[in-house]
Amino acid sequence: MSKTITILGIESSCDDTAAAIIQNGKILANVVANQSVHNLYGGVVPELASRAHQQNIIPVVDQALKRANVSKTELDAVAFTRGPGLMGSLLVGTSFAKAFALGLNIPLIEVNHMQGHILAHFIEDANEGKHPEFPFLCLTVSGGHTQIVLIKDFFDLKVIGETIDDAAGEAFDKAAKIMGLPYPGGPLIDKYAKEGNPHAFKFTKPNIQQLDFSFSGLKTNFMNFINNEVARNPSFIEEQRDNICASIQYTIIDILLTKLKKAVEQTGVKQIAIAGGVSANSGLRSALLNLEKELDWNVYIPKFEYCTDNAAMIAITGYYKFLKNDFSNQAIAPTARYAL
Repeated sequence: MSKTITILGIESSCDDTAAAIIQNGKILANVVANQSVHNLYGGVVPELASRAHQQNIIPVVDQALKRANVSKTELDAVAFTRGPGLMGSLLVGTSFAKAFALGLNIPLIEVNHMQGHILAHFIEDANEGKHPEFPFLCLTVSGGHTQIVLIKDFFDLKVIGETIDDAAGEAFDKAAKIMGLPYPGGPLIDKYAKEGNPHAFKFTKPNIQQLDFSFSGLKTNFMNFINNEVARNPSFIEEQRDNICASIQYTIIDILLTKLKKAVEQTGVKQIAIAGGVSANSGLRSALLNLEKELDWNVYIPKFEYCTDNAAMIAITGYYKFLKNDFSNQAIAPTARYAL
């Protein structure tokens, strides 16, 4: 009988404190504590985030162990997010993981947050039991990152396109803020876009070479558009909210998918996955499913709970690293910037 491998995963890269227990690739518990304190400020405040992580981390890990019905003595390793992310937030998760692993005398496994998002597809129930076959392309889109990654193996990942300035998720949140929508604004744009006309207003699209992205010009264009329209009609946003949301969402998704189509042409790879917080966007999900039919792609879209930041993705990456005996030592330190 093969050995049971039980991993505790810890995620603390931004404003969600998360812990998960995985056993031989199957998630037994996936607990996330959100931080509502940032809603007052219209964005994540790093100092407040790290303080909230300190308050949340022990209860979250305790809850994960209880939900999984696993004792801490049954754990084989502790996997944690080393980066990229907010330094103060990463420090809390890293420090806890190191102390916990040291106290239990079990291995410590560092995980790249972005690799975790990609390997979330290999969680047993992430995609109705299906997962991408190697090689596959992954469009990884979040508040801090926008990348196209070519994945040939669990540990052979190559970024073939990325943003040269702002991320797609940040463009969503900034557009929402310009419209006066509360934080986090991305999900609200998605909600209102369903009732609007995506072709009501046209916004600029960047002319960036190869497979790289840019969203700074779009943000400026959107801000100028809103300011000019509101100057003419102070009720413009209120009257056109759904159409504005549908149009900006359509533009962002079109920028993303134009590059993705180009990546498929260049690589010949038609196994397509999405990952990261923005992959929860219903407009992006439905547009990808349309392209699956139209272009004969195989598209993999994870469950919502594995799109946003979570510890299950850290635990599954830790599990595959454990199988390779790829362990860290106690001298490991978090890093805000951590390339794939």
